[in-house]
Amino acid sequence: MKQKNIETILYSAAGVAVMFVLLLAFYVVTSAFKGRIDLTAEKAFTLSQGTKKILGKLDSPVTIRFYCTQGGTAMPPVLRNYAEHIEDLLGEYQQAGKGKIIVKKYDPQPDSDAEDSAHLDGVEGQPTTRFGGEKVYLGLAILMLDQKVALPWLPPNQERSLEYDISRAIARVVNPTPAVIGLMSALPVFGAEQNPMMQRMGQTASEPWTFVSELKKDYTVREIPVTADKIDDDIGVLLVVHPRDISETTQYALDQFVLRGGKLLAFLDPHAYFDQKHDQMAQVLGESSGQSSLPTLLKAWGLDMDVNKVVADMTFAGHNPQNNALMPTVLLVNKTGMNEDDIVTSQLDNLVLPFAGAFTGKPADGLKETVLVHASPESELVEGVTASLAGDQIVKDFKAAGVNYAMAVRLTGKFKTAFPDGPPKPAKDDKEDKAEAKDQSKETQLKESKGGGVVILVADSDLIADQVCVQVQNFMGYHMVQRVNGNLTMMQSFLEQLAGDSDLIGLRSRASLDRPFTRLKEMEAKAGREYEDKVKELEAKRDETEHKISELQSAKAGNDQKFILSPEQQKELENYQQTVATANKDLRLTQKKLRKETDALEVKTKVLNILTMPFLVAATGIVLAIYKRKRTAAQ
Repeated sequence: MKQKNIETILYSAAGVAVMFVLLLAFYVVTSAFKGRIDLTAEKAFTLSQGTKKILGKLDSPVTIRFYCTQGGTAMPPVLRNYAEHIEDLLGEYQQAGKGKIIVKKYDPQPDSDAEDSAHLDGVEGQPTTRFGGEKVYLGLAILMLDQKVALPWLPPNQERSLEYDISRAIARVVNPTPAVIGLMSALPVFGAEQNPMMQRMGQTASEPWTFVSELKKDYTVREIPVTADKIDDDIGVLLVVHPRDISETTQYALDQFVLRGGKLLAFLDPHAYFDQKHDQMAQVLGESSGQSSLPTLLKAWGLDMDVNKVVADMTFAGHNPQNNALMPTVLLVNKTGMNEDDIVTSQLDNLVLPFAGAFTGKPADGLKETVLVHASPESELVEGVTASLAGDQIVKDFKAAGVNYAMAVRLTGKFKTAFPDGPPKPAKDDKEDKAEAKDQSKETQLKESKGGGVVILVADSDLIADQVCVQVQNFMGYHMVQRVNGNLTMMQSFLEQLAGDSDLIGLRSRASLDRPFTRLKEMEAKAGREYEDKVKELEAKRDETEHKISELQSAKAGNDQKFILSPEQQKELENYQQTVATANKDLRLTQKKLRKETDALEVKTKVLNILTMPFLVAATGIVLAIYKRKRTAAQ
C-alpha cells in the first residue's frame, strides 16, 4: 500500500514536470507570434484602418514622447486610469508601426530633466487644486527628423478623438508643408476696402470674416472668383461658401477639380440670411431670399436640395431673443443630431443652423454617403420665403414628417463627371467666352475620378457668419474673438481633415470606454413621448374649452351679464377641470410607472452583475466535484 502511494506521487510529479516543460516549450514557440483579439462591441482597442495606412506609409522612424506624471498624490485617479488607456493605445501604434514608431515614456517630476524636456517639447503641466497646486503632465510630443508636433494636454473628455489627434500629428510631421486652400464665395468673406464715396456716407471698411482669419493662420488661402472657369493645379482643397448664381462653366471647373483628386467643402444655402435685403420694399419685390446651390453637380451625385425649402424642427427649435418666441427654422442642434461615429461631429456639443436646407435623394453608383448632421424626426420642410417672418404660423401649422433630414453629408468614392457631353457651351454673343471654351475644349476632359474622391456638403452658409458663430469685441485696439458654439470648430475640422493625409478621412471616432445604459435611455424617451402627448392633448382641450366659453360669452345679449358664467359655460368649465384632473393623474401614473420600471431594471442589472460570476464559479466547482466523484467510484 505504501509502495503504491509512492508510485502515485512519483507519477504525479513526473506529470507535473512534463506539463511544465510542454507549457514552457509552447510559450517559447508562440512568443514569436503576437496577436490580439478585440472582443468589445465597439472595437475600442483596435486601431482604425486609416491609422494603419498612415503608419504603413512611414519611411522614417517617428518618436512619440509620452509625458505622464507617475507616483505621488498629484495625479487624480481618473487621470491615472486614463493614462493607462493612452499607454495601451501607444502600444498599439508601436506594434502596428513595425519598427517605425518608437514610444518613450517620461515622468516629469518637479525640477527634473524630464520636466525640462516636456517644456522644450511644448507639453505643459496642469495645476491641480486638490494637492496644493502641484502640476501634473499628460501630453505627447511627436517627432520625426527636425519636425515636431505637440499635444500639450490630453483631457479624458476628448477620449473619442485621441486616436485621430495622434494620427493627425504623425501625418503633420511627415508632411509639414502648409496646404493651399482655395476659397470661393459670393459673400464679402475677405472683407472690403474702404470706398471714398461710402466713407462720406458714414460707412467704413469691413473686416474679413473670422473663419478666413483663422484659416490664414494654418494654411495658404487663395481667393477664387465665383466666375472661375478653372481651379489651379496647386490647390488641393477648395472651400465654397454660398455660390450664388454660379454658372455652368464654374460648376464644370468644380467637376474637373473633384475628378482630378481635389477635395471640396461646400456650404450651400436655400435661404442665406446674411445675403438678403431686409427692408420691407425688398421683401415685397421678392428680393429678400439669397439662394445658392450646385444643381448640376448635385444631380450627377444623386442628391438634391430644394432651394425653396428650409428645415423646421420642433426638437431643435431656437427662440427669438427679443420676445422669446419659438423659431423652428433656427436650429440649435445638439449631439442627438450629429453623427457620433464620425471623428469631427463626435466631438461637437452644439451647432446653430439658421434656415438650413436638406439634402435628399440617393447617392449615385460608386459613391457612399455619410450623414454628419441631421434633423430630428419632429421636423418638416417649410417655404424659405416665410421662414424668418412667420415663426408662429409655422408652429401652428406644423406637421412632423418623421424624417431625419440630412443637413450635412460627406460623399466618398468614385465620382463621374456631371458633363458627359463635354464642357458647357457659352452664350452665342459672347466672343470672349467662345475663345475660352475653345481653349478649354483642347484640354483632356476627365470622365471619372482615378482614385477615391471626397466632397463634404453643408446645407447652410449662415452658420459660419460672425454674427452666428463668434462674439467679436474690441479690447484696447485688439479684436477678441470668442466662440459661442461649435460652428467654426466644425468647419475647421472638416478642412483639417481634407487638407491632411487622405487616410485621416477614414478614421472613426474612438469608442468611449463608458458603456451607456441604452435600455434605460429608451424607457425614458418612451415615457417622455407619452408625457408630451398627454400635455398636447390637455392643451388642445383647454383651447377648445376657452373657445366655447368665448363663443357663449359673445352670444349674451346684455353687457351686464358678460361677467357671469351661464349654465352652459359653467358646464364647459367643469368638464375642462375634470379633464385637467384626469390628465394630471395620468401624468403622475406615467412618471410613477417609469420610476418603478427603472428601479426594477437597475436592481436586476446589479443582481446579474454581482451574482453571475460567483454562480458560474460555484456551478463549475459542482460539476468538477461530481465528475471527480464518479471517476473515483469507477476505480
